[in-house]
Amino acid sequence: MGPWLAAAALLGLASVGFGAFGAHGVADPKAQEWLRTGALYGFVHVLAVFAAAWLGARFAPPFFLAGVVIFSGSLWAMALGAPRVLGAVTPIGGVAFMIGWAVLAWAALRTPQA
Repeated sequence: MGPWLAAAALLGLASVGFGAFGAHGVADPKAQEWLRTGALYGFVHVLAVFAAAWLGARFAPPFFLAGVVIFSGSLWAMALGAPRVLGAVTPIGGVAFMIGWAVLAWAALRTPQA
């Protein structure tokens, strides 16, 4: 789980940075919205990686992290000037998030109760 947790920590760092940049370094309202949304979803799913580690759900972190890279990353890229057509891949990241949550739920149901 170590590499997944390290990747999650780095993406958490990116989420805070892009969120702060959206709040203080960008004037365009659409870019601010993309940065804020990417940061929110990124940070929530970074925390989900830590929950997955706690539950021993070893298959969930790759989906959550892929979702952050694809979903949040595409929003951040567009906010920084990438072509808006990149938004077409954003939903793929959303699907990765949903798969991660389904895998986490499955792991939670399989975890013995104390």
